[in-house]
Amino acid sequence: MTPPPFHHGNLRAALLEEARRTLRDGSVEDLSLRELARRAGVSHGAPRSHFADRQALLDALAEQGFEHLTRQLADAGAAHPDDLTGRLRAVARAYVGFAVTDPGLMDLMFSTKGTGAPQHVQAAAGRLFSTFASLFEEDLRAGRIAGSDPERTRLLFVAVLQGIASLISSRRIAPAQGDLLVDDAVALLVTGAGPEDPHR
Repeated sequence: MTPPPFHHGNLRAALLEEARRTLRDGSVEDLSLRELARRAGVSHGAPRSHFADRQALLDALAEQGFEHLTRQLADAGAAHPDDLTGRLRAVARAYVGFAVTDPGLMDLMFSTKGTGAPQHVQAAAGRLFSTFASLFEEDLRAGRIAGSDPERTRLLFVAVLQGIASLISSRRIAPAQGDLLVDDAVALLVTGAGPEDPHR
């Protein structure tokens, strides 16, 4: 006899993972508690033991997305403690990689982080941006990164990375070209000059 796909105690995590896969293959409109229950091989009412309704599922998924991205950025930055350019590149590529791998999840995260989002989602979003800022805070204060306003510089960097990820996801550019754009963005931040000329 085939065992059930999930045992009691990990259904919540399994439902969130299945929801993330659904977002990769489709869109947020494709997510429903009933369909996730079917895929998990449990009764259609079982997910409600963990999520009161569909919105609660979406909120939990967004919160988990922020937590995963926060860890990835922190790990990327920690690998280059004494190399500003290497740290910027690693963090930028981790951010773009996450956004390209999970564009639907990224859209969900940033559509639910506003003031109308539950406190736990807002807190997870806040931790992401706090972590992002802390990776370069000392360098900004020391003037090693271009820009006189740390907050605007951080937002500009995120906007550039989001744009690069969007171009890759929509197949307007190849991933390899995205890596070059990341390098150009880092060069702008570190030197305050234009992109490096590869033929120079």
